Amino acid sequence: MGHPRKARKKYDTPPHPWNAERIKTENKLMSKYGLKNKKEIWKADTLVRKYSREARYLLGFSQDQVKVETEELLGNLKRSGILDENAQLENILDLTVEDILRRRLQTIVFQKGLARTAKEARMFVVHGHIALNSKKLNSPSYVVKRGEEEAIGFYRSSPVAKQIEEHNKAATQAGENQ
Repeated sequence: MGHPRKARKKYDTPPHPWNAERIKTENKLMSKYGLKNKKEIWKADTLVRKYSREARYLLGFSQDQVKVETEELLGNLKRSGILDENAQLENILDLTVEDILRRRLQTIVFQKGLARTAKEARMFVVHGHIALNSKKLNSPSYVVKRGEEEAIGFYRSSPVAKQIEEHNKAATQAGENQ
């Protein structure tokens, strides 16, 4: 048992630290999703491996208890938006790190156009400009559930909202003029 005030590590580091191909793919993911460090990629990779391990375990059995556990695992991934509504247990084995990173609050803020870049989306979340159902969220790694995407917006007293709205308006007008 560890100390109750010290949380244990929620990720596994790569087995070999200096693999050039892995480093290149991690750097691409970091720039694409605006991540702070590679630890965030490793957390997502650990989640993918955990889900795949559980799916392989469940695929090996055919009992009533396995059916219940399968429904729980699939339900969790479907609610999180990581899998489609009609996904089967075999689809869990096809998950990638990008599937997990796409569901982060930081990424969805950028995709919705509330920020100009992924790094800016992270900054808005950390500085408290983003809200979910008018409740301020300041964790960029928050996994947005399937129904919560429409409820993401700026916090009511955020001074950034006007600037981004003006930027989006100018971008749409520039697109119409071309």
